[in-house]
Amino acid sequence: MPKTKITKKAKTTSTPPVKTAKAKTGKAQAKKAPGQMRGLDAAARILAEAGEPMGTKELVARMLDSGLWQTKGKTPSATIYSAILREIAVKRETSRFRKTGKGKFSLAK
Repeated sequence: MPKTKITKKAKTTSTPPVKTAKAKTGKAQAKKAPGQMRGLDAAARILAEAGEPMGTKELVARMLDSGLWQTKGKTPSATIYSAILREIAVKRETSRFRKTGKGKFSLAK
C-alpha cells in the first residue's frame, strides 16, 4: 500500500480588516470664515501695527478684538505661541517673526 501523507489544515480565523485613520498628506488647515485671516497672518499684521515686541496673550487679545482671527480653542495664546516658534524653527532666516525675549515676539526686519 502506498503511503498517504496526511496533512492538517491550518486553522485560520477570518477577522474583519481594521479601519485606521489615513495620514493626511500636505498641510492640514483649519477652516476659516470668509474674510478671516489665518492665525500667523493675523499675528504678523498686529505686530506690524504695534511696532514693538508683544507677548502672545496680548497679541491674541488684539487679534480677536479686531476680528482678524476667530478660534474656538481653549488656549489660543498657546496655539499662536507654538505656531510662531514652529515658523521660526522651520523657516529660520526667512521667518516673519523673531523671538525677542521670554514669551515675546516681534516682526523680523
